[in-house]
Amino acid sequence: MKGVKKQHLPEKACIVCGRSFSWRKKWEKVWEKVKYCSGKCRRNKENPLVS
Repeated sequence: MKGVKKQHLPEKACIVCGRSFSWRKKWEKVWEKVKYCSGKCRRNKENPLVS
């Protein structure tokens, strides 16, 4: 991923809130397992927000 512009990074949708979030360096090795956009959504995984 070195030298890739931010606009070309992969994105996913959060399974709780539906908000899209971009790839981060700290998720490099576990990108396939990342499901939540934030710690708040991870804590509220039992109560997903209906939009």
